[in-house]
Amino acid sequence: MNALTLWFHKLGSPPIFDRIAGRLQPWCYALALILGAVALYGGLAMAPADYQQGDAFRIIYIHVPSAWMSLFIYFVMAINAFIALVWRIKLSETLAMACAPVGAAFTLICLVTGSLWGKPMWGTWWTWDARLTSELVLLFLYLGVIGLHAAIEDRRKAARAAGFLALIGIVNVPIVHFSVTWWNTLHQGSTVKMFGKSSISGDMLWPLLLMALATKLWFLGSLLARSRVALLELEGGKDWVRAAALKEEGGRDG
Repeated sequence: MNALTLWFHKLGSPPIFDRIAGRLQPWCYALALILGAVALYGGLAMAPADYQQGDAFRIIYIHVPSAWMSLFIYFVMAINAFIALVWRIKLSETLAMACAPVGAAFTLICLVTGSLWGKPMWGTWWTWDARLTSELVLLFLYLGVIGLHAAIEDRRKAARAAGFLALIGIVNVPIVHFSVTWWNTLHQGSTVKMFGKSSISGDMLWPLLLMALATKLWFLGSLLARSRVALLELEGGKDWVRAAALKEEGGRDG
């Protein structure tokens, strides 16, 4: 077994994951809060007003990172679901299911802020535009995964069934991303490009990218926290869980 395979198997061990996640989790939250605060100050106070939308454009500092996260988290969930279904790795099952509520929350924030932005810009709260409709389908997919996982009593069977649904739903991710390219929609095209020059000024761009990093760190912290709790419930009664509980109790008592 080479070093990479050995590291992969060690990380997949629930007690080792719990120990590493417990150390990383507070750092992820702390960095996310600091970077998010700086990004909001940069976006709301330092960035210039848009020449067409005025100050209304500033909602992008919540809306756009939420939209990116709604797709990113679904991709992470699907990757873990695939690993769980193929190799039956318990940690991947747990990670996939822990992704769903966080992804649903970001998708809902994206839809709500998009609606708030759409009313003054388009004159309507909602339209069955390709981007909006496919994003709404994404929310339903997240809710479907959560609901299916909750409906089956056996936790491992529930995770595999919900993971299968997550894999089917991955087809919607490129539809959301490319909807503004494939169809003539009301939604504006992307102004931030990974490859090539972005059509947004640097003064507006850096807070947006910083907020994108903050949301990813927040997601990582939430994923680790939710996964730790789920693993403790799944492995309840095992020696490492009792040891972790005693250590936690000892830490609270000082």
